[in-house]
Amino acid sequence: METTQKYISENKQRFVDELIDLLKIPSVSADPSFSKDVFATAEMVANRLKEAGAENIEVCETAGYPIVYGDKIFDVNLPTVLVYGHYDVQPADPIDLWTSPAFEPVIKKTDIHPEGAIFARGACDDKGQMYMHVKAFEAMMNTNELPCNVKFMIEGEEEVGSENLGIFVQNNHERLKADVILVSDTGMLANDVPSITTGLRGLSYVEVEVTGPNRDLHSGLYGGCVANPINILAKMIASLHDENNKITVPGFYDKVVGLTDEERAEMAKAPFSKGAYCKALDIDEVMGEAGYSTMERGSIRPTLDVNGIWGGYTGQGAKTVIASQAFAKISMRLVPDQEPEEITNLFLKHFESIAPAGTKVKVTPHHGGEPAVTPIDSIGYKAASIAYENTFGKKPIPVRSGGSIPIVAMFEKELGLKSILMGFGLDSDAIHSPNEHFGLFNFYKGIETIPHFFVAYTELMKQ
Repeated sequence: METTQKYISENKQRFVDELIDLLKIPSVSADPSFSKDVFATAEMVANRLKEAGAENIEVCETAGYPIVYGDKIFDVNLPTVLVYGHYDVQPADPIDLWTSPAFEPVIKKTDIHPEGAIFARGACDDKGQMYMHVKAFEAMMNTNELPCNVKFMIEGEEEVGSENLGIFVQNNHERLKADVILVSDTGMLANDVPSITTGLRGLSYVEVEVTGPNRDLHSGLYGGCVANPINILAKMIASLHDENNKITVPGFYDKVVGLTDEERAEMAKAPFSKGAYCKALDIDEVMGEAGYSTMERGSIRPTLDVNGIWGGYTGQGAKTVIASQAFAKISMRLVPDQEPEEITNLFLKHFESIAPAGTKVKVTPHHGGEPAVTPIDSIGYKAASIAYENTFGKKPIPVRSGGSIPIVAMFEKELGLKSILMGFGLDSDAIHSPNEHFGLFNFYKGIETIPHFFVAYTELMKQ
């Protein structure tokens, strides 16, 4: 391993330069105007895998954006690690809130990242973290220290629900056969507090539409006489939480699996400063479901949030109009054993039931995903723990994440494999937001730690 680490140290600048080239391509999967860029990114990832030493590389076509596959099989009797990542990114909007252009990567020093961080869309989620695996693999290949088989599956539709990934996995069971799946699309508690994500929330995402009159109306002639869809939608959304910030959709909590007092006590050992949390977000106070801590609200409890709301006139100046329609996008984060389809149906039924006379409601389901939990007594988790301890000098803390990676549950269902979530980003990295960034410390630490996972996992599998 010393030779691998020496190789990494000697090539750090090149690794960053290559990542910057990757970040320059606006691979926004949600916006069709960036379609050529998404395909170009897939080709770049394939080329980088080839340069790193992978074989059987293929840019696999799907009904949407391609999945890049590559592998290195030394011996079918050796353990096989399947690495998953994604090369697509979120839209950069709102663009005017970026301090530097989203697709013109720059390195800036911050209080949290005194050695510098790369600012660009996709820097942390997930190009930077995905690329750590490519470079860790390259380092071990070039020093002949890779002890196991490795397969790569890098997709281009994670940010829009991974619609075609499930089909690809279903049709490629043999090609994707492995012993464990390794994913770096999560984070850790702090640069001096390593952690491994052991749980993910699921997701139900819907769009709602409230329609009133058959056309926009003059607010002077019709105001107070007919239902105003924007007013109505605002009231309906407000009613989805009670005074304790508990979700009011009937049946919403019926299948929620609560944690024991002992489990909650273990979670509470993770360091958390309310003051620092509020300062980082520039807020005066936290808010959430009564009876739970901020850490619990963001991980083991389900949520319902409005992600966007619009309707009527929003241009310059005044236009006295009652809009014919109002819209909102709503996401619900789910915990074990909530099922996305069931929650979506419960929401639909409830939202339609609270619509007042004079309006029509339409609920359009979008993508969703199952929650997932990884046991901490598995070989994969133990190997990850050893890897972090080797590079950080301390054991990582197991934590549950508030985020969703729907494919983790899908992998377990289709391939029968648990995923090990070795994330190196921080909550402060502003993923999905303006000024997303990824610390150079974190990028390098990921490249240094991943080889230790391969070694530890191989050794544990032999026992």
